[in-house]
Amino acid sequence: MRIAILSRNKQLYSTKRLKEAAVARGHDVEVVDYLRCYMNITAEAPSIHYKSRTLSETDAIIPRIGAKRTFYGTAIVRQFEATGTYTINPSISITRSRDKLRSLQILAMKGIHMPTTGFAHSPRDIDDLIQVVGGPPLIIKIIEGTQGVGVVLAETKKAAESVVEAFMGVNANIIVQEFIQEANGADIRCLVIGDKVVAAMQRQASPGEFRSNIHKGGSAKMIKITKSERDIAVRAVKAMGLGLAGVDLLRSARGPLIMEVNSTPGLEGIESVTQKDIAAMIIEHIEKSAKAMNVRGRYQG
Repeated sequence: MRIAILSRNKQLYSTKRLKEAAVARGHDVEVVDYLRCYMNITAEAPSIHYKSRTLSETDAIIPRIGAKRTFYGTAIVRQFEATGTYTINPSISITRSRDKLRSLQILAMKGIHMPTTGFAHSPRDIDDLIQVVGGPPLIIKIIEGTQGVGVVLAETKKAAESVVEAFMGVNANIIVQEFIQEANGADIRCLVIGDKVVAAMQRQASPGEFRSNIHKGGSAKMIKITKSERDIAVRAVKAMGLGLAGVDLLRSARGPLIMEVNSTPGLEGIESVTQKDIAAMIIEHIEKSAKAMNVRGRYQG
């Protein structure tokens, strides 16, 4: 197969591992900087161009679209879709997952549990919004934030009002969520490929920090998840329409709660913690899915 990895940096761990795994399985692989791609949008013969040549024979793509480049990156993924190229994560699913509010609404409509979440526009509704999610302590998140940036723990009503007012004052879209105290600063990252959780790790926030992100100083260890945790992770990924995702969940007194579904999960942390060749699993899934679709009528296995 001819596989294109849509990534801005060939040296990133996940990009390198995916290329290594694809080459090891006998595929022709290229890392493509999607910001250097451009499109010919036509009903007759849609095409994607890259550095003065046409990417016309690509069988499958692996989108590694950065959060700040979602608009252009998903436009390129859509163009590949228009040419009949298989993508492990469809463009519409990537855009859904990148919008925290939209993704939570989709999950809620599918009956998938999450921390109680509030959203409002007017500063005059702040007081009631805080009560809707159960009062302080509570979490305030900028909708466009990633990797723990733009996430604040407000421990008092006064602090919550001040933070919400400040974010609204600079026209930042935010959501307010209940704080799951019993999680004790830990969350679980499940790596889902297709309809299966292939790996899981528990991330623990560093002392004095509530965010468990590893790059924020958190630690990680391998963990055995429960059937209910496995089921909710897979349901969340299906609800978003993704073929590959990292699902972050919390253990609460009322069962597992989904925090986020990430359409571009990093592989370094979870591969090092679990010692699993997740990159190879991703390539194997692409092989099976492309064969099932008989991509472009060319790929026969």
